[in-house]
Amino acid sequence: MRKDELVQKSYEIAKERYAAVGVDVDNALEKLQKISISIHCWQADDVTGFENLDNVGGGGIQATGNYPGKARNIDEIRKDIEKVLTLVGGHHRLNLHAIYGDFGDKIVDRDEIEPSHFTSWMQWAKEKGLKLDFNSTSFGHPKSGDLTLANPDKEIRDFWIEHTRRCRLISEEMGKYQNDPCIMNLWIHDGMKDLTVNRYEYRRILEQSLDTIFRTEYKNMKDCIEAKLFGIALESYTVGSYDFYLGYGAKKQKIVTLDTGHFHLSESVADKISSLLLFTPEIMLHVSRPIRWDSDHVTILNDDVTDLAKEIVRADALDRVHIGLDYFDASINRLGAYVIGIRATQKAFLQGLLEPVTQLRQYENNGQYFERLALLEEAKGLPWNAIWDYFCLKNNIAVGEDYITEVQQYEKEVTSKRG
Repeated sequence: MRKDELVQKSYEIAKERYAAVGVDVDNALEKLQKISISIHCWQADDVTGFENLDNVGGGGIQATGNYPGKARNIDEIRKDIEKVLTLVGGHHRLNLHAIYGDFGDKIVDRDEIEPSHFTSWMQWAKEKGLKLDFNSTSFGHPKSGDLTLANPDKEIRDFWIEHTRRCRLISEEMGKYQNDPCIMNLWIHDGMKDLTVNRYEYRRILEQSLDTIFRTEYKNMKDCIEAKLFGIALESYTVGSYDFYLGYGAKKQKIVTLDTGHFHLSESVADKISSLLLFTPEIMLHVSRPIRWDSDHVTILNDDVTDLAKEIVRADALDRVHIGLDYFDASINRLGAYVIGIRATQKAFLQGLLEPVTQLRQYENNGQYFERLALLEEAKGLPWNAIWDYFCLKNNIAVGEDYITEVQQYEKEVTSKRG
């Protein structure tokens, strides 16, 4: 029996099994097809970007590893993304950092960037059927230091305010061009390495900077604010903590970004979903995998990601949650890292969509907690992987482990030839 025939047969059996517990598989697949993941451009080149500045490292960012073949320019990143899209089902987005502008040979500092520097990205994305998202870039710059938007030095602070204001304008133009809101994420690394006595003052300054940045209202972009537990060399204090941005987001009705690598390892990010949905308009996710720290390992199908997806589905909030990836592993094949992470995230949401939630809610409402726990356990063994294989087959992409060969072939023909 051919593989496609085996996948089809397994799917039909799995579909009947799910129907027995009240799950409509066709409806689940239809919803999965519509879930767009914002693919982060910076996995392709280890967060290097294309500025012609004498940039410096730091700012809480560190890509580890030196696997050969990283993208060295815009054309190579686009070529890699195009290949990735042939290995994942659905229709997705591309997330750009400000340092990835099409600057050519010109020196353009970050307080000078304009929509014109991203025109070619907009045109390329439209040709490929992609929508764009955007990020301001506060790290890796001579003026980054330990503090940017929270810096008491007005000259430095104003530099970063202007940079972020311009990023919002660029996002507005992107959203207008693609006729779909561009999600603009604001994350800064600001903090201190050691004991800090002016915590309140730095947060007061950050609040004022944000108020200035958000003074102009736009219709074609959405603002997100992203917290972090700590940054590299900034371990003792983070100005933009989760508490800070949660308060600001609820007060100002901004989208709060939940990066799964930005919390204590024992903290449940999934548990935050239901609370944020009550007090903020939407949620932005950056799905990553921390190991002991925010190490940006490739997303895999683990309990953290699965629980996160299930909470979103249980809250019927797929239309209020934006899903993006954020990791940069330079120790393995970068294209393969993309595919693993995207597929893992899709698998997590598929499991959430296939959960027999109607019966589970009925048990819970009736106080039948044994039955609830029993069905939750049995649901773990239901043949979701047969549904996943069918999803791949329907999208005309590699089924199961077949994508490994395609990634290897691309490495042989393309990335291995990069200097």
